[in-house]
Amino acid sequence: MPIPLQQAQDLIGAAHQHAVTLGVPVTVVVVDEGGHLVALGRMDGAFALSPQIAEAKAVGAAVWYRDGASLKELREARPAFFEAVGHLTRVPLIPGLGSVILRDGGRVLGAVGVSGGSSEQDLECALAGLRAIGLESEQ
Repeated sequence: MPIPLQQAQDLIGAAHQHAVTLGVPVTVVVVDEGGHLVALGRMDGAFALSPQIAEAKAVGAAVWYRDGASLKELREARPAFFEAVGHLTRVPLIPGLGSVILRDGGRVLGAVGVSGGSSEQDLECALAGLRAIGLESEQ
């Protein structure tokens, strides 16, 4: 079962609030467990490609069931396989900090991807969103 729309919107709102405290405009994307868009929020001033980058981060995390840092390691260890899986998705996959799996217990609900700040700031915003809706991260 994917993350409900209201919960996705609450996550985005909390991530945006955290981004304000950091002084960075970001885009936050929530996708379901298959990597399909549930909700997207782009702050005023977030750069033009941030929606596509945030979605690519979220989709990668969702379809691989791995956070962005783990995906980066996988891409480095198995580049050909990573690229092959990337051709099976509707958007390119971007590994790295800023994407987190959404889990409720052992069940994957989807993933969140953030783009607009530094990689570390993107991750902070994603984790703030998770905390706001009562989900924990494996990071």
